[in-house]
Amino acid sequence: MEQTRLGSSGLKVSRICLGMMSYGDPASRAWHLEEDEAEPIVRRAVEAGVTFFDTADMYSDGRTEEITGRLLAKLFLRREDYVLATKVYFPMGPGPNDRGLSRKHVMSAVDASLRRLGTDYVDLYQIHRWDHETPIEETMEALHDVVKAGKARYIGASSMYAWQFAKAQHCAATKFVAMQNHYNLVYREEEREMIPLCLDQGVGVIPWSPLARGLLAGNRGRDGARRTPRAGSDPLADDMYEEADFDVVDAVLAVAAEREVPPARVALAWLLGRRGVTAPIVGATSLRHVDDAVMAAELTLTEEEKRRLEAPYRPHPILGHS
Repeated sequence: MEQTRLGSSGLKVSRICLGMMSYGDPASRAWHLEEDEAEPIVRRAVEAGVTFFDTADMYSDGRTEEITGRLLAKLFLRREDYVLATKVYFPMGPGPNDRGLSRKHVMSAVDASLRRLGTDYVDLYQIHRWDHETPIEETMEALHDVVKAGKARYIGASSMYAWQFAKAQHCAATKFVAMQNHYNLVYREEEREMIPLCLDQGVGVIPWSPLARGLLAGNRGRDGARRTPRAGSDPLADDMYEEADFDVVDAVLAVAAEREVPPARVALAWLLGRRGVTAPIVGATSLRHVDDAVMAAELTLTEEEKRRLEAPYRPHPILGHS
């Protein structure tokens, strides 16, 4: 698989990032896989050339980080051979300082993540959301100190408004090199401000939910059908996407049928072809999901196909910032 720079940084990552959120405690999410079930899927990704892996401290209350650390240590000979990303912000305990982006929480959270991951450092440490209760100057100074202490090589951010991201970059001694935002064929509002800002500033874009929580892979129907365990237990998807989005899904299905490939492959190929996009973060609960993602990186859509895929789009309210 092609390796590319993360924005204008010197860090090289695979064009597909494997999102590890799918691996954790099935008691908390019906679609979570235990470690032994996850291993062959992660192994398939590694064998295909995936070197970039994303997790977060709050996924499965820390269990996902533990699984991620053990699997990557087993599948790679050297820590230097893969790029590991995690995130901080959401609650990790009952106390008022067990959440957010205060200096106190950032410093304790990075140490806790490193313990769970079984490593001395992460390559990319990301703020999971914007903290309205902590001055951004405090957060950016804490992240700078995390990098200077050798606990993270680079820092990144996730969904927020472009003005917030610009403000953070302006006051930062160590700047963000990546933006992990909500971006896919049925949610393209990031094209208005955030992606142009990232292009201007040399920030890599690593979209989450590149398949719209499975909608673009065909896991839901207009009639309310739920075709996968995740689709049947993911009420957030019902809140985020709407009836008009099925027009986009229909376009994806039509192009995929003509190409004789799965719809997920077409949707990912479109995203991989967008300016500024470094690596979509793809969740996988089967070997087929990995294969579709890997092969999407080799699929080039025609300009006519792109126009057909983009034509049904309808603007959305801002989704994913909270």
